[in-house]
Amino acid sequence: MAEERSTKNARAAMGKTVNVAANIVRGVATLFAVVLAAEILLTLGNANPDNGIVTRVADLARPLALGFRDLFTPSDPKTLVLVNYGLAAIFWLVVGVVLAKVIRRLA
Repeated sequence: MAEERSTKNARAAMGKTVNVAANIVRGVATLFAVVLAAEILLTLGNANPDNGIVTRVADLARPLALGFRDLFTPSDPKTLVLVNYGLAAIFWLVVGVVLAKVIRRLA
């Protein structure tokens, strides 16, 4: 009886740990998408490129765009950022959901 309770407690603890890990992965991926969305909004809104916040967001977003940064090359720079960074943001949201499900399923 005590052994059964111990097994249930261990499973419950493992389940909580797995959920926390999955939520962290999903949260990080969502944060990546938010950074990319912020870069899109700042670009479309004609934010001052010399501003520190604008520069920082652009510096953070650039590596998060991965191979999407130059996937499409429209002549308008705003369209380029909207399409390519938008696709990268969607990519990160999908990756976050898929990885969270994989983590939960494997545990």
